Order: sequence, then C-alpha cells, then structure tokens
Amino acid sequence: MIQLNSVTKLYGTVIGVNDMTLDLPAGAYGLLGPNGSGKTTLLSLLTGQLVPTIGSVRVFGQSPRNNAELFHRLGYCPGSEGLYANVSGLEWVRYLCQLQGWNSADARRAAEAALATVGMTAAMQRPIASYSRGMRQRVKLAQAIAHDPDLLILDEPFNGLDPIGRHEMGELLKEWIAGGKCLLLASHLLYEVESITDRFLLINGGRLLASGTAAEVHALLVDAPNEITLRTSHPHRLASLLVEHKVTDSLHVSDHCVVLSTKHPGQLYEQLPQWLADEKIAITEMHSADESLQALFDSLLKIHRGEVL
Repeated sequence: MIQLNSVTKLYGTVIGVNDMTLDLPAGAYGLLGPNGSGKTTLLSLLTGQLVPTIGSVRVFGQSPRNNAELFHRLGYCPGSEGLYANVSGLEWVRYLCQLQGWNSADARRAAEAALATVGMTAAMQRPIASYSRGMRQRVKLAQAIAHDPDLLILDEPFNGLDPIGRHEMGELLKEWIAGGKCLLLASHLLYEVESITDRFLLINGGRLLASGTAAEVHALLVDAPNEITLRTSHPHRLASLLVEHKVTDSLHVSDHCVVLSTKHPGQLYEQLPQWLADEKIAITEMHSADESLQALFDSLLKIHRGEVL
C-alpha cells in the first residue's frame, strides 16, 4: 500500500521527515506522534502535496505527485479547514466530486450519500459559515469518502467533535475497515487510534520509532524498565522473595499489594511462577504500568531520547 525508501523532507534547515524507510501492506493503521512530530509532513508526502528532498514515495506502487489516476484511489481529510464559507456543504462536496471527473448529476448523488453517511443530511443545504467546528469536520470527511476511495488518509479527524460525534466517527471508520478498505489515521491522542485499530506507526522528530501491533511492540519492550503491581494475601513474604532474588530496583508494600520497579521485567515474568510455587504464595492480580498504548508510547519516546538504556 505504502512504500517509503530513505525519505527525508527538509524545510531549509528544519527536518520534517528524517530518513524514513517503510513498507506497509494494505490495512488500517494509526499514525501516532506528538504535535510537531512530522505526521502532517508525512501525509503531505503521501498525497503528493510535497516531494521528498531525498528518497522516494510510492502509494499503491505509484508516485503520488501530480498523479490524477492515483488520486481517484485516495481520500484525504486534511487537518486544516480549507472550506468555502459562502457555499453549502452539499455544493462543496459535489464540486470536489466533479474535480474527480464525475458529471454534475452523479457528483450530486455521491455528495448526498456521503453527507448522509456522516450525519449531515439535515444541514447540507446550509452555508458552511453557519456550521459548528464539528459539522465542518463531518463535511471534510464526507468529501474524502464521496468518491469511494481505496485508501482514506485522515489528519486529526476527531478535532472539534463532541463525545457523541467522536463515537459516531469511530463507528463509521470501523465500518470502513470492515468493508475491506484501507485507512491511515494521524492523531496525537492514542485512545482515538486504539479504539479503531491496534496497528500503528509511531513517529517523533520526523523519525519512525516503531511500527506493528501494540502486542508486537510490547514484546520488543519486554526488558524496558517497568512498574509492576502484584496483589497477594502475603505481601510481606512476597516482598522478601523478590528482594532475595534481586529483581527489583525499588519496592513498596501496602494493603495486600506489592508495587515494584524493575529494569528486567522479562526475567521476572519468566521466573516468578516457579518462585511462587516453591514458596506456596498465591497471586490474585498482576498488572503492569506499561499495558496501555499511552504507556507504550511514553516508553518508546524515552528510549528514543536516550533516557532508557
């Protein structure tokens, strides 16, 4: 679906994307990174709005720059507004369908169907100037899906939506994926991506830090420093056992819980069951601070910044 070969994009002396190589098969992916990490630059390269300073970009095997044939297969919802205030949502989406080469009648039918899909039928005849930010976001999504593209590229699509709108947007995108379509969703909010797909790309400073499913990247981080909570009816005996085996950097006991920090969680996970069996200590609950995508994101950034060896 997407191929990047040693891609670097420079803005004068500022690096937008830094030596990125990537080969993504068809599917649904979240593009995660803090504001200023290079997400929008990467999307602009994929949609042909920018050309790489170094390297090559291919989408479905083709260069996206000035490629009308490829544009029929792409739907793009930009993070910026770019709307015309004095036209209606229907007129705007219809016009963009006509830019795809559709005649006026077919473009209007496609625009009406897309606006219905995003819940804008009742307001589609109103001028865009009268829309709330969430309504404008829905119209932007409608124009991205109206021509039924193969790959939908979204830059911060949940911005401006209220909780109900976010839920509806999430359900729509999950239906899109279930229909066999491809998706690349850029966001700085991890829970938004996590609710839609578990496959992601994480970038920071224009560099690709990790790609794959959350489980795959967790496996890579199994020996990164971590905090683990163990619940047991014998917390002091368990604490003594862990200190004896020298697997903790710090340890705290409170109310049937042992909370420990370790630089070698992989070793602990591997050997703990046997230690518990030998000492006849039962564990009723065990969880790690690194089980959420947010914690995973933080761990990767710490490694990238050299804070974790």
